[in-house]
Amino acid sequence: MSDALTQWTTWREIGAQPDIWRRWEQDFALQDVRAWIAGLDVDEVWFCGAGSSAFIGDIVASGIKGERPFRSVPTTDLISRPDFYLSDRRPLVVSFGRSGGSPETLGSFDALDVLTPDAPRLNVTCNPDGALAKRKATGECGVVVLPPQALDQGFAMTSSFTTMLLTALALFDAESRQRPFTQLADALDILLPEFTALASDTDRPSRIVFLGTGAMSHAARESALKVLELTAGRTAAIWDSPLGFRHGPMSFVDDETRIVLFTSREPQAARYEADLLDELSRQFPGQGLTTVGANADFDPNVDLPDAWLTPIAVALAQVLGVTWSDRLGLDVDDPFAGKGTLSRVVSGVTLYPVRRS
Repeated sequence: MSDALTQWTTWREIGAQPDIWRRWEQDFALQDVRAWIAGLDVDEVWFCGAGSSAFIGDIVASGIKGERPFRSVPTTDLISRPDFYLSDRRPLVVSFGRSGGSPETLGSFDALDVLTPDAPRLNVTCNPDGALAKRKATGECGVVVLPPQALDQGFAMTSSFTTMLLTALALFDAESRQRPFTQLADALDILLPEFTALASDTDRPSRIVFLGTGAMSHAARESALKVLELTAGRTAAIWDSPLGFRHGPMSFVDDETRIVLFTSREPQAARYEADLLDELSRQFPGQGLTTVGANADFDPNVDLPDAWLTPIAVALAQVLGVTWSDRLGLDVDDPFAGKGTLSRVVSGVTLYPVRRS
């Protein structure tokens, strides 16, 4: 990691991810929690959270197969339309939260208590003192608290996001009984210096696009958010799938746009990605184009499905965001300091009572 950036807590939290993953592989009582989940009488599994925590659910639901159907239900949607989601279903509601105390987290608890009080819950959080860890549920409730090192202190979620994501994959991937956290940590140890070198040698673009297929498309969404928020909105960032990108969003690209593609290990997806790369190289020959993933510029060389590689893909955006934020002269740990707009934990949301219709 770059010495010039070590003054920033967020930078150190990015660099700490491999060690956090290794430690969590040893400490996480995975089989106990999996056994508890297997014994529940539920119809489906919902993954809930707000912002980056919601993207965890998107990645898991689109990237792996489980014993029961998966559904990503952001808490921002759940509290605004509770009757649409909470009817006669009996889901296992899995909630993710770094602080575990956002207004949407509290609002989703209220909605669940009223509309489906017997639905079991599993709360995954980085904060042992937050509502996700401490609030009593009306039905069965399991709690997984991550290592204290995963409780990011910076504005942007970095190690908290990736460690909660790996936790969810380990718990719900029906096709894998492993938890390859150390394998991924070793890969990220190799790639972080390479990501840092790329960021250091790259001028901050005015615009950036992140692309990916399936689970990688949602990693692209998290990546776009990381760059957008760490540069306080001064680097416009969008995300899409390689096929969806052609249907209008490609108009975002100009001479100062950088494009990042998270490549897929799935043969069918890789064909379409290769076609897009060929098209982009012809239409925008001078464009900054970077690939991360299987057979890419930055290849983790890990034989795992795409969903498991998303934390490594997102790490590139973390590094780019911090580097460019510092170059802009921003407070990397609080890019919106003094503006009174965004804060580390969302506040100012009025919660309205939920009643049975």
